[in-house]
Amino acid sequence: MERLWAPWRSEYITCKKINECIFCKAWKEKKDEENYLLLRGKYSLVMLNAYPYNNGHLMIAPCKHTASLKSLKKEEREEMMDFVLQMIDLLKEVLNPEGFNLGMNLGKIAGAGVAEHLHLHIVPRWKGDNNFMPVITNTRVISESLRETYRKLRKKI
Repeated sequence: MERLWAPWRSEYITCKKINECIFCKAWKEKKDEENYLLLRGKYSLVMLNAYPYNNGHLMIAPCKHTASLKSLKKEEREEMMDFVLQMIDLLKEVLNPEGFNLGMNLGKIAGAGVAEHLHLHIVPRWKGDNNFMPVITNTRVISESLRETYRKLRKKI
């Protein structure tokens, strides 16, 4: 039997579950490193996804707690998109991906893990990053710890 060791994941498995919105909590707490919050703007924030599809999986969310794109003002939408461009450049520089997936899951039925707070995903992609593991074993292989990825990205901001 093969074993896949990821001891850093135990922190997430055993941590106390919260009912508070992760984006609102991170914005309010001002514990950026602990919450993997990379960047704060006037209207939005950028943070690493704690359960990433790939290394460097980022989420951009408005500071306003809303599930609706229509509820965002023009300047809030513009800042989110400016952050998308800035983060793509940052990820290219630090992690050298060959492509990106960008997307929003609007509503729980569409796959939103945090359906009550709108957020946009940026997932860096590399040739061969999607192998048999997710399909056969329902397991993702993330080659670097979140803390290390956070450290690398934060250093370049």
